[in-house]
Amino acid sequence: MMKSRLYALALLATLAAPVAWAEDPAADAARWNDLRQALFANQALTPAKGQIALDAPDRAMDAALVPVTLTLDATLPVKTVYLVVDNNPSPLVGTFRFGPAAVPSQLKTRIRVDAYTHMHAIAETTDGRWFVTERYIKAAGGCSAPATKDAQLAMERLGQMRLKTVSDGPAGLPQGAVTVQLLVSHPNYNGMQMNQVTRHYTPARYIRDVTVKSGEALVFQLEADISLSEDPAFTFSYRPQGPLAVTVRDSTDATFSHTFGEGGS
Repeated sequence: MMKSRLYALALLATLAAPVAWAEDPAADAARWNDLRQALFANQALTPAKGQIALDAPDRAMDAALVPVTLTLDATLPVKTVYLVVDNNPSPLVGTFRFGPAAVPSQLKTRIRVDAYTHMHAIAETTDGRWFVTERYIKAAGGCSAPATKDAQLAMERLGQMRLKTVSDGPAGLPQGAVTVQLLVSHPNYNGMQMNQVTRHYTPARYIRDVTVKSGEALVFQLEADISLSEDPAFTFSYRPQGPLAVTVRDSTDATFSHTFGEGGS
């Protein structure tokens, strides 16, 4: 199913490219309608009233490193969250599927934004409800921005991970739950970046899947594409049920794994 969605998005990407600095409400609405049909054709998306919120800067300081926060109603049985950046070359940034160890009240990550655009966050619940929220962000050029590290250094650090406990996590977490930030060293080349020395485009190599488990229990699984930032970061909450095991797979099928102590230590 995911492959068919990506094929549909690839077809949409062949349409006329959006103008980075233009604001055209009619064109924006048409673009979202096309994306909604490609991704969620049979679902009725209810405008959110607190079920899900999407926070990002109105104008990004760095379009290649845009912080995004998704906040969810803790009383909802949310099983999946989708993040869409309408005018990106690959609009579906990521699909987050939560497991029994997750506390899906808030999720933070960093993404690339290619042009002035609406962003949409969609929450799917275990009982079949769908909620959508949107916001507009002014940012451009994030998908083609050159890497901040040289290629050799990026390869030396490829797949390294760090886990930090977050002391100021979301309020109202269940007893025993913790909030952590996972950082993954990966250049996330998307095929649109030019090597400033050779003047050739760097071949695409980006994170496709991230699986996080606590003990044997799934926290979340992410299906991603080219819109995650370089060295992506994920902040999330979970109920520790053993060591935190992280597996990352990139577009070359290289796999990186690391296990952290219980509770994020």
